Amino acid sequence: MAEKEHLNLVFIGHIDHGKSTSVGRILYDTGALSEQDLRRLKEEAAKVGKATFEFAFAMDQLKEERERGVTIDVAHREFQTAKYYFTIIDAPGHRDFVKNMITGASQADAAVLVISCKEGIQQQTKEHAFLAKVLGIQQMIVGINKMDSVGYDRIKFEDLKNQATTLLKNIGYKTESLQFIPYSAYEGENVGKKPTKMDWYKGPTLVESFDKFTVPAKPLDKPLRLPVQDVFTITGHGTVPVGRVETGVMKPGDLIVFMPSGAKGEVKSIEMHHQPLEKAVPGDNVGFNVKGVDKKDLKRGEVAGPASNPPTVAQEFTANIVVLEHPTAILKGYTPVFHIHTSQMACTITEILEKKDPKTGQTVQKNPDFIKTGDVAIVKVKPLRPLVVEKFNEFPQLGRFAIRDMGQTVAAGVVLEVVKVA
Repeated sequence: MAEKEHLNLVFIGHIDHGKSTSVGRILYDTGALSEQDLRRLKEEAAKVGKATFEFAFAMDQLKEERERGVTIDVAHREFQTAKYYFTIIDAPGHRDFVKNMITGASQADAAVLVISCKEGIQQQTKEHAFLAKVLGIQQMIVGINKMDSVGYDRIKFEDLKNQATTLLKNIGYKTESLQFIPYSAYEGENVGKKPTKMDWYKGPTLVESFDKFTVPAKPLDKPLRLPVQDVFTITGHGTVPVGRVETGVMKPGDLIVFMPSGAKGEVKSIEMHHQPLEKAVPGDNVGFNVKGVDKKDLKRGEVAGPASNPPTVAQEFTANIVVLEHPTAILKGYTPVFHIHTSQMACTITEILEKKDPKTGQTVQKNPDFIKTGDVAIVKVKPLRPLVVEKFNEFPQLGRFAIRDMGQTVAAGVVLEVVKVA
């Protein structure tokens, strides 16, 4: 049995439209959540007076465990379809969604936008959809949940489908590739099993629709980019940086350069899980021995690339940002910490070029004095020290960032243009 390809899937949408219940039902219908787990969750849910919420409970268990000190060891949030193996990035609200989207390897390949057929499109539905687009999620399924609450009415489904199509088209999604799936997570209609209460519906179930996703091609043909996570000195091996290959290929014998330090060296050997590798490809977390580079020249946040095509060091860059949560407002001169690939660097927002409508992406104001929570804007940014930044459309993994301040993620964004250091 060949190993199934892997995809990261994020569930987004308005707070009460049944994301957690949908995820719980998917886990149950695909066998990732056992009958026994479910029975235990039902008992736990009944104890706290939430009898109908056992599926949502499966997802909220970590929070619940902390609050009540119970341990429910549900299978983790992974499931398999006929074709793929999925990891779920749960997105309860803005903050967690963005943090999960941006940190490490958990970058969503696809999203399920959950909309309740009863409540229809809400503010958060629009915001999450736009955020997914800004953060580069290309593939989306629209899950129209709670069909049971409208008596499985086809007309209500078609009506909401049309509204959602218009919304997503305005945001910039290619609507011909979108799938709209009617289902009831609570009753288990059309999630993992064919529906019995919607004889008008002839399309795939929610779980079947996931197999229409495509696995993003590994960016093998791009130049090597490997952000350094850590650097070790190992006796007999010299300097050994550790990191994940984001694009390109690294092989022993390659001449590489680390930026922004400019340290150059030759790759002597590459290891993954203590096994030597002939080559490292995107997604591989590796340690590699470099000849001619001193440990003191390297630190977390340096990025390795071919000596012939070094990573870009930015003098300044232009970015599209979404302000997620700021207690007051962001003005020119604001200098928070940008988290980009493995780097954390203070950067100054030197100009606010334009403000956009978060629901349509249209420009609403040029050169505003400030931006606040909920705003989407194009800004100019100047790193305080040399920093590797790439354009999002060339190297998404090095062109997507979170802005943190006062212990929280205040904004997130993608890099549109970079002015290189002379």
